[in-house]
Amino acid sequence: MTRHARNCTAGAVYTYHEKKKDAQASGYGTHSQRVGKDSVKDFDCCCLTLQPCRNPVITSEGYLFDKEAILEYIITKKNEISRKMKEYGKQKKKKETELAELAAAEKQSKLNSFRKTEKNIVSNPVNAFNSGNKNGESSKSVSNMADGRDKQLPSFWIPSMTPESKETTLKKPDKTVYCPMSGRPLMAKDLIPVKFHEINDPDEKAKAVISRECRYMCAVTRDVLSNAVPCAVLRTTGDVVTMECVEKLIKKDWLHPLTGDKITEKDIIPLQRGGTGYSITNDNLQGKHERPVLQA
Repeated sequence: MTRHARNCTAGAVYTYHEKKKDAQASGYGTHSQRVGKDSVKDFDCCCLTLQPCRNPVITSEGYLFDKEAILEYIITKKNEISRKMKEYGKQKKKKETELAELAAAEKQSKLNSFRKTEKNIVSNPVNAFNSGNKNGESSKSVSNMADGRDKQLPSFWIPSMTPESKETTLKKPDKTVYCPMSGRPLMAKDLIPVKFHEINDPDEKAKAVISRECRYMCAVTRDVLSNAVPCAVLRTTGDVVTMECVEKLIKKDWLHPLTGDKITEKDIIPLQRGGTGYSITNDNLQGKHERPVLQA
């Protein structure tokens, strides 16, 4: 297989190395890069605001939220559901009215048909030379607005009244509010308060908690908590401990190490660590920048 020289551009072979080098220089092709630390949410940040929680609460699935943010989310969703229920009720009432009008029209049609049949029994004199009324005007109107047909005429400047428009049928909305992270039903009473234990470092005492790099520690072992340390929340008290403490201390006797109360498997909630906005969070922290492809 023939190859180019460095400055040879007349050959028929375009090697992979040359193509990759030209694509990088010209800005073509897709780039893959591992997501940096600044793009990953911290373990103590709210899943909605992506900021450190001032009043942290956790769901039974282990997702951390700021209480103010998650309550505002629940209220917004309930207002949206209420609005959709009103629209659905209006549509349902409109359909019931239409069905009642159709039933009344069918009844009137049967009545008119019966009257016409009864009139045909009695013979009336026919005046073939007088097709109009007493004033000589035509008995039938040629106007397209007569007999209530003005209500049936389409409107070509209103999208919902054009001849081709079809009425959209609304489905009955679901009244359940779902968690924005797990997609499971969410209720305000199911939120569990969380207690983080701050690190008492005299060197960083003057700094705010948000600006500190190491903010919290395990309630039992005093280990520093971070995204690299798997954590869990104890449902009974809301204390945050490391999973190592859970495996070596708590699961040994199934007792709370601070209060001495009994603990079950359901009382240990693994805290979901910080992830990105990608669909596969914490499994493949890699971003792709898609650009036009340079073809040979």
